[in-house]
Amino acid sequence: MPTVLVVDDEPIVRDVVVRYLERDGFDTLVAGDGDTARTLIEDSQPQLVVLDVMLPGTDGLALCKWIRSRGDLPVIMLTARGEEADRIVGLELGADDYVTKPFSPRELAVRVQTVLRRSSQTSSTAERLEFDGLSIDPRSREVERDGELLRLTAKEFDLLFFLASHARQVFSRDQLMGRVWGYASAVDTGTVTVHIRRLRAKLERDPEHPRHLETIWGVGYRFVP
Repeated sequence: MPTVLVVDDEPIVRDVVVRYLERDGFDTLVAGDGDTARTLIEDSQPQLVVLDVMLPGTDGLALCKWIRSRGDLPVIMLTARGEEADRIVGLELGADDYVTKPFSPRELAVRVQTVLRRSSQTSSTAERLEFDGLSIDPRSREVERDGELLRLTAKEFDLLFFLASHARQVFSRDQLMGRVWGYASAVDTGTVTVHIRRLRAKLERDPEHPRHLETIWGVGYRFVP
């Protein structure tokens, strides 16, 4: 089973999260600070990190940035309720998802399952998509633009492949949360907005005037070949 690293400086939070994850069959590692978490990531190579923003030593945002600089290890951030700035910064740094405290351990476990399932999915039947110098390969989960390999996070790839597979079809933020993240958003849909912005920065030749990832004002987003 996949190994999940739980990083939180509150022992009670760690214990509850670990109990729910292990009940679902996951192996777990725990860390109470960012420096310990960094060592565990390097030595034990977990498949996902549940990461609190507020940590002693290296904080969660700095650790998320470091994780993303190394590759596409999925990250779910834990943020205090109302700290929208932390959520947005975490997403901008490459977090795949976030859960606000206080949270339901059952909901967090479902989020972990969803992120891992979707980040590891490959299709034996889906074909490579080609659009004017842009190549999206669902088997290798690689994206190339003009022959250059783009570094996308797991969730960025999922979002791009979904939109490109339904070219010209418009999807609302709520629909994208359901189809790409695997659950409905309770209130906030900023997760989609930030992922679209990050994708444009990596994908578009001119992110301010996107050619492929269009915003349909008042409705949502679509991919234009």
